[in-house]
Amino acid sequence: MASLSSISSPLFIFFLFISLSHSDSDSPIQDPQLSSLEQESVYQVLESINSTINWRINFPDDICYSSPHGINCEYFTDENGNTSVHITELNIGYVSESSPNPTCSSTATLSPSLTSLPYLRKLFFYKCFTQTKVFFPEFFSNLSSTLEELVFVENPSLFGTLNGKIDNMKNLKKLVFSGTNVSGEIPDGVGELGEIEQITLTRNEFRGKIPVSLGKLKKLKVLDLSFNKFEGNVPDSIGEIPELFHLDLSSNQFNERIPKSLVKLQRLEFLDLSYNRFANYGIPLFLGEMQGLKEVYLSGNSLGGPIPEIWKKLGGISGIGLSGLGLVGKIPSSMGVYLRNVNYISLDNNKLEGNVPEEFGLLESVLNELNLENNMLSGRLPFSANFSAKIGRKLKLAGNSKLCVDEEVLSFDDKGFQFEL
Repeated sequence: MASLSSISSPLFIFFLFISLSHSDSDSPIQDPQLSSLEQESVYQVLESINSTINWRINFPDDICYSSPHGINCEYFTDENGNTSVHITELNIGYVSESSPNPTCSSTATLSPSLTSLPYLRKLFFYKCFTQTKVFFPEFFSNLSSTLEELVFVENPSLFGTLNGKIDNMKNLKKLVFSGTNVSGEIPDGVGELGEIEQITLTRNEFRGKIPVSLGKLKKLKVLDLSFNKFEGNVPDSIGEIPELFHLDLSSNQFNERIPKSLVKLQRLEFLDLSYNRFANYGIPLFLGEMQGLKEVYLSGNSLGGPIPEIWKKLGGISGIGLSGLGLVGKIPSSMGVYLRNVNYISLDNNKLEGNVPEEFGLLESVLNELNLENNMLSGRLPFSANFSAKIGRKLKLAGNSKLCVDEEVLSFDDKGFQFEL
């Protein structure tokens, strides 16, 4: 969605061509103008986020043609061929030199004038509500049905709930609340957002259970509910989302079983269920059938049991997190045989015993970090001195009193690095 301030846009060239082709006319065609209602609405939105700037004096002309960075417009043509111009994006909050959006003051708030922008597609706030408490307002339920992206990132002074405020956004594709104090449950009406592709609600104060209706979101690709206070079971309906490739439910209070229905997520590449309360059922065997997985993290649950032989079909995995699960028994040699793309493995803080399999030496060319701390491992490591020198402190072995390390490995680091056994 390009800003009209860009003179290289195809639309600009199109209108320039029309003007030139009518240069001999007494009434040259003029670029369409933003309506006075939309212009006034944008002024009021800008004044609500930062009243210390005189937006009307700084940007007195048509704001579609001389706007602050982050305010974008588009041309629209109706069935009669009439062309108009409208606000389609509001990106608020300074991000970087390359994205110097309008800055927010310490008293920033949300203006109801947002509902007077009937063509709005994207609404983005970054580090805008950081000091003065602002409640997510009721009028959001009246935002334009054209809205496709609703994004709040790093707004710790934003409070309230989503109840009844997003149900009408039928064209919404991206819903992001990251680093806010928005709380309450995910409204069941979220299941009616049939066009949505991303739901990221991380590092907020959401609680309660995940609505079963999420399973109706057939276009959803990313579901991130991490670092909240969700509880109860993960509904089987999550397995009914065919396009899902990123699922992060970490750092919540989910319990009972990890649902077997997840095996149906054959497009899933990233799975993080770490630091919940899943217990006593072991590492799910069905993970071995999810051949698309590239990262799987289960750390911080009480799953128990041995590490299962599930690795034959998971050769594409690059990251495995199995820390603090209460795992027992030996590390299977099949992990070294089949995981030929893995660069991160954490098996620390379990009750694993026996040798580190010789087959782990086959992983030297790909491993960047291996954490085996605080187990009951013994015997000699199957790694060369060159590998140990390359990986350095990311080879973590402390807390394994019977694990033997070659002297040449102990002396490799000219900075005095030494394994803590």
